[in-house]
Amino acid sequence: MTIHEVIRRPIVTEKGVTKKEGEATMCFEVAAAATKTQVKGAVEKLFKVHVAEVRTMNLTGKLRRRGRFTGYRSDWKKAYVKLKAGEKMPEYTEI
Repeated sequence: MTIHEVIRRPIVTEKGVTKKEGEATMCFEVAAAATKTQVKGAVEKLFKVHVAEVRTMNLTGKLRRRGRFTGYRSDWKKAYVKLKAGEKMPEYTEI
């Protein structure tokens, strides 16, 4: 997989921004088949930073309704990427 296939998009939520500012941790939606080492390599190449640790979790899609029609959202994978001490936190718009 290429780095753009591994990292699908940054997750910008209130919790994600708080972790980014306070703990030097970025949050991404990643490919379901991506491993921690692939995520680490992709973030290091894409943002030119050094990664301390990667935590991943698989999330199941929620049941959603539109009137009488029901369906499930897709399952997806989330990764929290913590940078090493002293690394400058990149902005997502600088890619």
